[in-house]
Amino acid sequence: MATTLMRNTAPREHPGRYYGFIAAVAVCAVTAATAVTATAGAPAGGWLNVPFAFWLTAGLALAAELRPTRWGGLWMSPIASIFVVYVLATMVTWGFLPALVVQSGALVVLGIQISSSVWRGVYNVSQMALALCAAWLVWSAVGGGVWESSVPQLLGIFAAGAAWTVTSSSMVALMMRLRVGGTWSEYAWQWLKSEWALRLTQTAIAPILATAAMTSWWLVAASAIPIFSVYRILQTAAEREREADRDPLTGLLNRKGLQQAVEAKATDAAETGTTATVMVLDLDRFADINSALGHDVGDQVLVELADRFAADKPPGKAIARLGGDEFGFVWSELDGMTDPLECAREIRARLDKPIVIDEVSIEVDGSVGIAVFPKDGEDFHTLFRHADIAMDESKKRAASFTRYAPEFDHHSPERLMLLGDLRRALDEPGAPGVNLYYQPQVCLSTDEVIGAEALLRYHHPVRGMVNPSEIIATAEHSSVMRMLTERVVDIALCRLRSWNEAGYNLRMAVNVSVRDLQSPGFTDFLTERIAAYGVDASKLQLEITESALMADPRRVVDNVQRLADLGLGISLDDFGTGFSSMQHLRRLPVTEIKIDKTFVTTLVDCQDNAAIVFSTIDLGRALDVAVVAEGVEDEKVRKQLEGWGCHAAQGWHFAKPMSADDFDRWLAGHRRGR
Repeated sequence: MATTLMRNTAPREHPGRYYGFIAAVAVCAVTAATAVTATAGAPAGGWLNVPFAFWLTAGLALAAELRPTRWGGLWMSPIASIFVVYVLATMVTWGFLPALVVQSGALVVLGIQISSSVWRGVYNVSQMALALCAAWLVWSAVGGGVWESSVPQLLGIFAAGAAWTVTSSSMVALMMRLRVGGTWSEYAWQWLKSEWALRLTQTAIAPILATAAMTSWWLVAASAIPIFSVYRILQTAAEREREADRDPLTGLLNRKGLQQAVEAKATDAAETGTTATVMVLDLDRFADINSALGHDVGDQVLVELADRFAADKPPGKAIARLGGDEFGFVWSELDGMTDPLECAREIRARLDKPIVIDEVSIEVDGSVGIAVFPKDGEDFHTLFRHADIAMDESKKRAASFTRYAPEFDHHSPERLMLLGDLRRALDEPGAPGVNLYYQPQVCLSTDEVIGAEALLRYHHPVRGMVNPSEIIATAEHSSVMRMLTERVVDIALCRLRSWNEAGYNLRMAVNVSVRDLQSPGFTDFLTERIAAYGVDASKLQLEITESALMADPRRVVDNVQRLADLGLGISLDDFGTGFSSMQHLRRLPVTEIKIDKTFVTTLVDCQDNAAIVFSTIDLGRALDVAVVAEGVEDEKVRKQLEGWGCHAAQGWHFAKPMSADDFDRWLAGHRRGR
């Protein structure tokens, strides 16, 4: 069903054609209604002698729309339009014009209740006036005259009701086609499936009401009972549909209800060029509450949180419990949302105060993931999945909230395809695609090349060269990471052996991932490959990032110690960018520190970076650990590092990463130039 906002706006693509259609319908309605009124004549007894039963019927028609029933089973109409019963009964009893007056009055009341715009109200009155004209013409042709409860007239009122319904729905289907595209037949078929039973019921009640009106006004009042019964049935259906969209414990929306809210707000946002924010909150260690205090207490915690989230809720902001300890939120610019991050802060603020249950104070924390329409997705499933991915990333970072970014999505269709292509490239030893480039590491005091860092390169058969960070992010959450590591180690050790055979006393630095360091078989694999290639283990330098260490410190530290026991060098990469570097230097058998290029590149111009680099070099000297600087791009930086006593450096000032053949040529030239 179209949203309320869509019903009150014109399509941005062709507003003139849309409003022109509405104007044409209004003109046709006025013309047709005038013509039918002129031919239909006055009601029996004259215009000024209308009985009280008419006024009672008209009043009931208006009253029926004071609380319009919104029922999701009605696909095309926002409400059930109970007034149709009274309009048809008025038409066959007192004539066309009284029925038109009753219908128009009921539509005005209804328009106010559902907040229709003025032009939308004019269109509704006009298209239903045309429907009433069609109903009158059919009634006149089949039954006609004042209602006498005859069989032909009974058939006539059913035919008139069908004409009214088909005409009105056809007009709405045509408008929907102009509004959102599609075909008229699609919308007409949707209506037929969703509304035929309701309209048939309303038409069937109309002759009962007409017979009562011709007999006595109090029978009109009594006949309101079956009509009210239909109204209650519809209300019950609406309430059940609402219950199906609600979480029984907290009373908030459930996932189905959230989906409907997101889809409606996304449609409105697309129409107005605005944004909508979808957020997912997952509570931390909620299972501990259930285990320690019982599920009843856990349920009370969830209810208290639901009350907090719903307190002072801005209009339009939808809140849902998605199951377990997970909550969902959606808020759009049209509802007053300005900054998605502020929304997340507001949600997190509701967790700051402890929850007290039976004098037990319970601390609750959680992480929020954020996805924004349309940048992060244009439908519910995409937005919800991206918000969920952002929430997982927030937990990994121990952050309060995180906005979705494509690099967090390790299972997007594009990455899954890339993963499959990468696996095929790794399945056969020596297959093309995966290779290494080498960047030399130079001793600053002697200008001697002491080794090289092996840098991953992957040439995709269609995409060409793929960014190494994308490859790692794609592979590290799958078994392909192991295959990739094995290929990299084989290539690196093969190249290291060829350098040794050529008379170069070089070392090879290889980056290892979190998955490698967590694998108990990684040490055995390296031991076997080093022996197979016949190289000195001390010539292989493993570069480990702080983020890898923090993933599972206990297991990683144990494996790193085993690797160091083999004689391999351990280099702490990107030093200074983490928050626990000193701790790692104390706990790990580190033989080298690599200063991150973000500090090195600008050390001449930035005193803060210069202080960090100088302090790190001094620290390495005190701990008897070698220090390598990354990102050296000019002679000033090189001289400064040499003056401070930095052991070695790498960067474009010396050479860019090169293929194996280019590196060998560069190495030979560097030796000749010294």
